[in-house]
Amino acid sequence: MSCPMQHTDDGVPLLHAVPDDVQADRERFYQAGPLTRVELPGGVRAWATTHHEVSRATLNDPRFVKSVDHWDDYQSGRVPEGWPLMGTIPTDDSNMLALDGAAHRRMRRLIASPFSARRVERLSPRIEEITSRALDALEPRSGQTLDLKSEFTFRVPMGVIGELYGVAESEYAQLGEMYAKLFSGTTEEGEHLEIYGALFRFFSEMVARKRASVDEHDDFTTDLLRAGEDGDALSDAEITITLLTVVAAGHETTVNLLNNVVRALLAHPDQLAMLRRGEVTWEAVIEETLRYDPPNNVMMFRFATEDVEIGGETIRKGEALMTHYGAATRDREEFGEDPHPAVFDPTRTRGRHISFGYGPHICPGAPLSRLEARIILPMLFERFPDLRLAVPDEELQIQAALSVTSLREFPVVLRPRP
Repeated sequence: MSCPMQHTDDGVPLLHAVPDDVQADRERFYQAGPLTRVELPGGVRAWATTHHEVSRATLNDPRFVKSVDHWDDYQSGRVPEGWPLMGTIPTDDSNMLALDGAAHRRMRRLIASPFSARRVERLSPRIEEITSRALDALEPRSGQTLDLKSEFTFRVPMGVIGELYGVAESEYAQLGEMYAKLFSGTTEEGEHLEIYGALFRFFSEMVARKRASVDEHDDFTTDLLRAGEDGDALSDAEITITLLTVVAAGHETTVNLLNNVVRALLAHPDQLAMLRRGEVTWEAVIEETLRYDPPNNVMMFRFATEDVEIGGETIRKGEALMTHYGAATRDREEFGEDPHPAVFDPTRTRGRHISFGYGPHICPGAPLSRLEARIILPMLFERFPDLRLAVPDEELQIQAALSVTSLREFPVVLRPRP
C-alpha cells in the first residue's frame, strides 16, 4: 500500500524526486489540483498545475516566462547553492528553452529546417538499420536475463542521435551517462553544474570541428551551421546549446518512451493481444503510453511576470510554476471516467495529451521521438514476440521520476525457455 501524500508543517505537499509509487503519486497530485503549492527537495517552493486545462492554459500564457531573471527565490539567493534540480532549468540566454517572445521565435525560426518532418523522416532507413543491428547483437543471449534499457532502448536512440549529429560511436556511452546524471533528481550537490559544463565543452568542440569542414558533412549539426534567414544566423554558442538540449528531447525522452511502452504492454497482455491482432495500431499504443506514463513527468519552471489569478489561486509575480504532466494525465474532465484515466487503454478516444508540451515551447524533438518509437517497437516485438519481464513489474526500480520517468534497469528475457 502506498503512503499518503506528505506535507510540510504548514500544509504544503512535498514533491519527492523519486516517489515510492509514481502512478499513485500522480493521482495524489491530481486530487490536490488543479493548481497547488508544492515543496521540492532542498526546501524550494513553487506552484504546480495538476489538471489538463489549467496546464494547457498556463503553457500558452505569455505572463509566464522561462528566464530565471524573473524568479525571486533564485535572484534573492533562497535557492540552495548547488541545488540538484537546477540542471533541469535553463539559465543561458543562448538556450532556446530559456527564451520567450521575439528571441524565442527567432531561434525556432532558424532551427525550423533542421527540425523539419522531412529532415527527420530521412532518418527512417538508418533507424531501421541501427535497430536491426542492435537486435542481432541480442540474439546470442536471447534466452538469458538482460537489461533491455542498457542493451537496447538506450543504445538505439543514442545511435540515432549520433547519426543525426555526426557523433562518434565511441562517445555514445559517455554522452548518455552524462545526460542521465543531468536529469536525475539525486545528483550530488553542485554535480549538475559540472555535468552541464562538460556537455557544453563536448558540443562546443564538435561545432568548432564541423565549422572548419562544414562542406564535408551532411548532418543536423551542419544544418544548424548553415541555417540563416535575412542575414541572420545562429551563433556557435546558440548551436552548441541547441545540440545540448535536443539530445535531452531526442534521447532521454525517447529512451523513457520506449521503456514505458514495453512495460505497459507486458503489464497488459490483453492490450498486447489486441495489438498483435491488428485491432489497435502502434500509433495508438504509443500515444496512449504518452498519456498513461509520460516520459516527462514534470516541466520546471516558468516564472510569473505579474500576479496571475488562475484555478482559484493567485500566483504572485516572481513565483515559479511547474507543469505536472503526470498528474494531468489523470484528468477525468479531459479523458473521461470510462475507461478511467488510471487505466492503460489504447482504444481510448477521448482527450488529447500534452506530454510533449503545448504552446510556444512545445518539444521540438517530438517528431523524432515518435518516429523512433514507431520503427523500433514493432521491430523489437516482431523479432522477440515472447518477450517477458524477468522480475515482477512491481520490483522494477525508478531511477528518477521528478523531471523524467526513468527506470534504473529493465530486466527481461527475450526468448523464454519452454
